Amino acid sequence: MGAFADAVRDRLRDALAQRRPSLDWETEYRVRRTPVDVTGRTRERFVAVELEWRRADPANNTAKLFYYADEGEFDEYEEVVVCQLFSGYYDLASGQVSSKREVAEFVGETAAESCARVSYHPLRLPIDPPKRGGERPEDWRARADEAAAEIAARL
Repeated sequence: MGAFADAVRDRLRDALAQRRPSLDWETEYRVRRTPVDVTGRTRERFVAVELEWRRADPANNTAKLFYYADEGEFDEYEEVVVCQLFSGYYDLASGQVSSKREVAEFVGETAAESCARVSYHPLRLPIDPPKRGGERPEDWRARADEAAAEIAARL
């Protein structure tokens, strides 16, 4: 991810920390070799937020988290929540979403059904990532805060 994606990730972390201060929020938390964009943790709950900016395979990291959960990686937690935020990159002009997002959501929903204590929430991050050299949307902070509010509502 680039500097703008990092800024959005950090804004999400900070906004989540304000909305759900009972969780310890951080960025780039490693689960085995997989870095998770934003995590929130207590002794009972683990929240993973994956930010899908422009990935060719957005199902990959989330699938790894479910794989790890199936292998017992999160057994110390009573609840594991996986939120996958899809940027505007995955939106189509028709109003539909790309097949990449559809497949990622299918993988996440199917995996969550097979893992006890794990829930999955695919959400839209209302930011269109600019092409290289493009300008950041002026209201990106408010949009990141909107996504954080949606995540917090599910917790």
